[in-house]
Amino acid sequence: MKIKRHFVSLIALLFTFAAFAQAAKPATHTVKAKETLFSISKEYNVSIEALKSANPILNEGLKTGQTIKIPGGTAAVPTTNSPKTEIKSGKTAFHTVEPKETKFGIAKKYGISVAELERQNPGIVQNLPVGYKLSISASGEIAKPEPSKPVTEKPKPVVTEVPTASTDNIEIIRTVKKTGYANYEVKPKETIFSLTQMFDITEDELVKLNPSLKEGVKIGMILKVPGKGSIVAEASKPVQDLSKSIAGKDKKQMVLLMPFNASKIQGDSLKPLASRLKTENFLNMTLDFYSGALMAIDSAKTLGLNIDVKILDSEESKMSSNVSNIVQNFNLKNADVVIGPFYQQYAEKVAEMLNKDNVPVISPLSKDSGKAYSNLYQAMPSSELTKRAMFDFMISKGGNIIMVSDPKKASNREFITQNYPQAKFADLDANGNLDGEKLKAMFTKGITNFVVLDTEKTGMILSTTNVLLNEMANFQLQLAIIEPNETLDFEEISMKRLTILKLLYPSLTRENDSPEALQFKESYKKKNKIFPSQYAVRGFDITFDTMLRLSQGKPFEKSAEENKTEQVESKFDYAKKDTEGYINKGIYILQYEEDLSVKQAN
Repeated sequence: MKIKRHFVSLIALLFTFAAFAQAAKPATHTVKAKETLFSISKEYNVSIEALKSANPILNEGLKTGQTIKIPGGTAAVPTTNSPKTEIKSGKTAFHTVEPKETKFGIAKKYGISVAELERQNPGIVQNLPVGYKLSISASGEIAKPEPSKPVTEKPKPVVTEVPTASTDNIEIIRTVKKTGYANYEVKPKETIFSLTQMFDITEDELVKLNPSLKEGVKIGMILKVPGKGSIVAEASKPVQDLSKSIAGKDKKQMVLLMPFNASKIQGDSLKPLASRLKTENFLNMTLDFYSGALMAIDSAKTLGLNIDVKILDSEESKMSSNVSNIVQNFNLKNADVVIGPFYQQYAEKVAEMLNKDNVPVISPLSKDSGKAYSNLYQAMPSSELTKRAMFDFMISKGGNIIMVSDPKKASNREFITQNYPQAKFADLDANGNLDGEKLKAMFTKGITNFVVLDTEKTGMILSTTNVLLNEMANFQLQLAIIEPNETLDFEEISMKRLTILKLLYPSLTRENDSPEALQFKESYKKKNKIFPSQYAVRGFDITFDTMLRLSQGKPFEKSAEENKTEQVESKFDYAKKDTEGYINKGIYILQYEEDLSVKQAN
């Protein structure tokens, strides 16, 4: 593989970046199991808002192993993995619980399981108090419990990847022979959204043909839909490993448009590079994404992919960019795919300029819908698509959906009312508080009652979960959210509530402990002296996925339509949008388990 690097001064500057990066970046913190934003903010004496501002990816949730930046903080004292402590036969070891220690870490240190640790020390089954003196015996002798001390930090779930059968990743794709109109009977678990995808029409068009849909989708409805004759069920669409199906010998060209803004940095002598790396989150995000992309390029070399890679400085900011000149000066109309720019408006500009040449342009980080172009691919699922995925999942389970909605969430209420009329809204009293008795009256026996929290009010969350916990013996109940909710990270909301109620939520990423994923993280650390941030993993996932799609012996567009893939953390399931272009529907539905793990919901 041949990698062309343009802007020689840019590359020289990037080496300078590498020299400064470790010392100049803000303090970083690697998230440990059971840590929360609240506990991290207390440890570094910064606000949760400051942490989220410095790490936009936290809006999608805090994850074990994630490296986050601490704004204005001081680097935490590095720790080393303690060697396993061997307990001699017949002997007992005593261990005093230190702040931030976990059952898993202690059990690992002494070479026993968490279950055995709890069996020997029954006093820690419910929590792990700081200062508690543990007795650990090789013979398995049970220690006498000590009085519990108050727990000051809420545990965070340990996220583990749960292997699933290959059929879990299979969906049936239906197409219609559009030669007029036909009747179609609505099947169980189908929604307006799934019907629009099936018949490749917009929601407005479907409702115009079938006004009765304004009252919701009902099993057995006969709908007027595009086409004549039968609806043909095609082959299933499983998640595929494209590295096993590399084909085609023709050289492809991939272009990365990265917002380094090298000329701006070189020309600003008043603001040293080290200072920029400390304060400019966008620059740090760019470098992290770029470092992950370089790892993907190295992996592609190992596989022998025949791809030319051009890395160009898009010189973009919120207010301006140089993409128009780049498209013309570097003849990007001959490229097979372009990744970037980062800002949505400039990705749209590049897509517009390359539209007549049908060059795919991938917007790697933006969730904005924006303008539609037939050659524009949104690699990040939109917020609306994420919400739809949650509702479609709950409906597919035949669930009774009950919304506990804050009046401030008017836009969400409007979206749900228009698209999911089967969802019911719990009543609030005159003061805007939940009426617990009326909520209980909405529960239905024999099916799962999904109670969706759409509020950031601590009191409303507590009152809702109290009702659910009290009624679990009488009904099938599950708590859910449709978008990130930082209030659930606060200390007032016990994690035990959320795990007992199996909190269900959508996520754009997964935890992946497969050998391949662990190898990537170790290789990245060896090369960059730090574990990859989520932006670095994102850079790897998008770049590697794109290069594999280019190497399938068919156009990128064809691969996007036919192949669903998973990389280290992300799923790529491109589908045509209602108007033009493609959007990634790769969304995970995850749920908490009572053992503090998180798994993909079935």
